[in-house]
Amino acid sequence: MNAPEPIAIIRQHLIDPEVCIRCNTCEETCPVDAITHDSRNYVVKADVCNACGACISPCPTGSIDHWHLVPKASAYTIEEQLGWDELPPPQDLDTGVLDQAASDNAAEAAGEEVQVNAATSTTSPTPPWSAAHPYVNLYTLKNPITATVAGNYRLTDPSVESDIHHIVLDFGTQVFPILEGQSIGIIPPGTDANGKPHYLRMYSVASPRSGEREGYNNLSLTVKRVVEDHEGRPTVGVASNYLCDLPKGATVQVTGPFGVNYLMPNHAGSNLLMICTGTGSAPMRAMTEHRRRLESTAGKVGGKLMLFFGARNAQELPYFGPLLKLPEHFIDKHFAFSRVDGQPKTYVQDKIRAAGAKVAELLRGDTYIYICGLKGMEMGVMDALREVCAAEGLDWTALLDRMVREGRFHVETY
Repeated sequence: MNAPEPIAIIRQHLIDPEVCIRCNTCEETCPVDAITHDSRNYVVKADVCNACGACISPCPTGSIDHWHLVPKASAYTIEEQLGWDELPPPQDLDTGVLDQAASDNAAEAAGEEVQVNAATSTTSPTPPWSAAHPYVNLYTLKNPITATVAGNYRLTDPSVESDIHHIVLDFGTQVFPILEGQSIGIIPPGTDANGKPHYLRMYSVASPRSGEREGYNNLSLTVKRVVEDHEGRPTVGVASNYLCDLPKGATVQVTGPFGVNYLMPNHAGSNLLMICTGTGSAPMRAMTEHRRRLESTAGKVGGKLMLFFGARNAQELPYFGPLLKLPEHFIDKHFAFSRVDGQPKTYVQDKIRAAGAKVAELLRGDTYIYICGLKGMEMGVMDALREVCAAEGLDWTALLDRMVREGRFHVETY
């Protein structure tokens, strides 16, 4: 008798649409362009994905880390995945089929596993060694937590178009531990153009672990009302407008917390170099306020703080007034304004170059870098850091590699 044709089984890489926050991190990270998306879902091309693992750690929610054993000939298509509202249950494969497939594919599977481990250990971001343990994914789309709006006020001057709000959410006696650098998901009410519920939107937390109001189970967000897209075309941001219009006492559906890497160090003497624009100031405010509270109760426990903060002008810079009140011995502040009448355009990278000697001094020490803001800022900041290092006798390429490996270099752009 003829032997049966071997049945190839693959570990198909899938993205959970219930947990995914559509941040595009996975698609940008994938080195082989195996990930794509439409207006609803992010999905993985089974015939392109090589299981390298590059997209796993950068995902803030863990939605990217799902694998189903499926016959290669009947792997889930892109069209099927785009239509999902939740992951299908794992396929019930016959034991004999699995045994045969295991024998046929053992070498290939072992090679994939080596690739995953290598990618994770050499290129994935890691948290600082002294960071507190984060809790993640305690609440999901199916099981959100309800928070109450304890405060909502505008941060930017009424004379400018940029409408940025400071919103405080209270969780009462419910469990919702949060750390500086983590994010939460907001579920806007209503449905989209296809009649399906809105997916959650993610926002960085702007308050320290002890709460926006110290000792209370609350947190704050820094939210800009979106009225145009990145090309300047009119649009209405679903979640941002919903949040900015919420009155005190309203309730909000929240998921999370999210984020295991973009965390601050907790050991004495560690320095923070923070670079941000606009609402990218949220995690920087959280870290700065945590250090301020520690200093007010226990004396100087951290190292130096240096902040580069960019906006079009002072009237559009969130938390500008409170930042001015922070003493120079506590934080070294550098503001960059790109739209001030009669003055040249200045960006955060320009301020980094101007403070090159002090930046280099910080980079020589026990320093952790945090970058947060619009995607366009990252390249300019990296160029500036490279130039500063070259001028001050530092090898930026080697330094960056070491900082990434040691959990000292963190970027969140949107």
